[in-house]
Amino acid sequence: MKTQFELKRTIPASPKEIYDAWLSSEGHTTMTGGKATCSPEEGAAFTAWDGYISGRTAKLVPNEKIVQTWRTSEFKEEDADSELIVRLAPVDGGSELTLIHNEIPEGQPDYEQGWIDHYLNPMLEHFGK
Repeated sequence: MKTQFELKRTIPASPKEIYDAWLSSEGHTTMTGGKATCSPEEGAAFTAWDGYISGRTAKLVPNEKIVQTWRTSEFKEEDADSELIVRLAPVDGGSELTLIHNEIPEGQPDYEQGWIDHYLNPMLEHFGK
C-alpha cells in the first residue's frame, strides 16, 4: 500500500490557467467533470467529485503551488487528512504539473490511478481543446 506518490504530466495550458481552474468551482467542475466547490483563498474548504473529496486549502503560491488537506468519503473518521501538493511550472507546450499525494492513511485504495483517470486525463482533454 502506497502512503505517498508523485505524478508528473505536461498539460497544454499555462500555470495560471491551471491554477485558476483548480481553485474555481466552475473551472474545477468543468476541468474534471465532477461537481466541485472551491475558493482561491488560503484556509477555505473545498469539495470535489460530487463531495467524494473534501479538504482545505492550506497554502497558495499564485500560479506555482497549491497545498491542500485532502480526504475522501472512504477515509475512516479517525484517519488524519492526507496532503496534496500541486506544483506548476511553465514548459514548452504548456505547464509541467507535479502532483504529490502524501500521508495517505493505511488501508486506503490506490489513489494514484484515480488521479490519472479523474484528473490528469480529463485535464489533458479539457485544456487540449
